[in-house]
Amino acid sequence: MLRIKKVLNSSVVLVSEEEGDEFIVLEKGIGYGRKPGETVEVKEESRIFVQLSQTDRNQLAELLSSIPSGYLEVTQAIVAYAEQTLNTSLNEHIYLALTDHLHFAVERFEQNMIITNRVFWELKSFYPKEYRIGLKALEIVRNELGIRLPEEEAANIAFHIVNAQKEEEVQYDAMRAARLIGQVVTLVTYLMKCQPDKESLHYSRFISHMQYFAERFFTDRMLDSADDFLYAQMEQGYPKAVACAEKVRTLLLKEYHKAISNEETAYLAVHIQRLASRN
Repeated sequence: MLRIKKVLNSSVVLVSEEEGDEFIVLEKGIGYGRKPGETVEVKEESRIFVQLSQTDRNQLAELLSSIPSGYLEVTQAIVAYAEQTLNTSLNEHIYLALTDHLHFAVERFEQNMIITNRVFWELKSFYPKEYRIGLKALEIVRNELGIRLPEEEAANIAFHIVNAQKEEEVQYDAMRAARLIGQVVTLVTYLMKCQPDKESLHYSRFISHMQYFAERFFTDRMLDSADDFLYAQMEQGYPKAVACAEKVRTLLLKEYHKAISNEETAYLAVHIQRLASRN
């Protein structure tokens, strides 16, 4: 038997089981005229959020007590579309993070308050699947809330989708990663005097390498073998690519105060060489 613990708004209630487990239930009109302690019947069409951590559940409950329930419905639609498109499950924290973001984005839009996303082009270029999901999300917002948010918000939504694909214990920041990737790509294309075809397989492979590199870099999981054979081999066979990789190593040390190993530098040189030789 479920009992109402708190009415968040007319369409969202916090309920608890006899065993003590708590759930957020979303159903149109479920909270109208209801009071804590009353039993409630969950219908088949109800949306139940049961897997949220207690912290997220409390914060989501606090958020939903002050905003329309439609924002959570929009978030759920976006998450469902993203999971189907990416064929993966997203971290449940996105229900809190994205709902809060969408509400704030609409508030800013209505107040004509523009906050520039400084890595808009990086997110759009380096996370194209998530960016397309962001565009679909803007369509959902327009249809459900009647708000036409600017295209830049697609990148902000993509940021949340990228982060939600990572394990909860990994402190991954898609915007910071996109900035790093953009810096490296700019430096490599300048030093190697190449303008890669961004639709090509070789460019895609290079970006994929950089995405994994950025994740290792920011989570302190860098490759660090004592064997410098690959580095020596690349230095002998492809000195220009290694020199470019060394410039990247210097950039990262200067910008992020983190040193990367010879092994990481060697693998980076491999991908730089492959990118440059195909252009």
